[in-house]
Order: sequence, then C-alpha cells, then structure tokens
Amino acid sequence: MLIPIRCWTCGKPVAEYYDEYKHKVAKGESSAKALDVLGITRYCCRRMFLAQEDLIDEIMPYPRF
Repeated sequence: MLIPIRCWTCGKPVAEYYDEYKHKVAKGESSAKALDVLGITRYCCRRMFLAQEDLIDEIMPYPRF
C-alpha cells in the first residue's frame, strides 16, 4: 500500500480510509458508492483512491540502493 497519508491538494487525511475502501470494492460495491459511504466527497481526495494502484508486490523484489 503506497497511498499518501494526506490528500496532495487539500491536506485531508485519506490513508485511514483506504483499507475499508479496498474491502468494500473487493466485495463488489462500486467505487463511487464506497467513497460516498466513507465520506470522501471532494474530487481531489477521490482521485487519491481512484488513481491508486498497488505496486508494492512488484517493487519488493528489487534491492534498495
């Protein structure tokens, strides 16, 4: 999980909602409805969730220099 702790634009904490968001989407709920239920209404904060892609499993095998 590489989601930023705060929204880059407005500074609202968003990382605390990410696990619950992923759980709701995995159960089949739409992204828009999941974000509405979590109270993420600003479009700048919504983009943080919608544009996030989990790359940690691809990055971990490479050594850090």
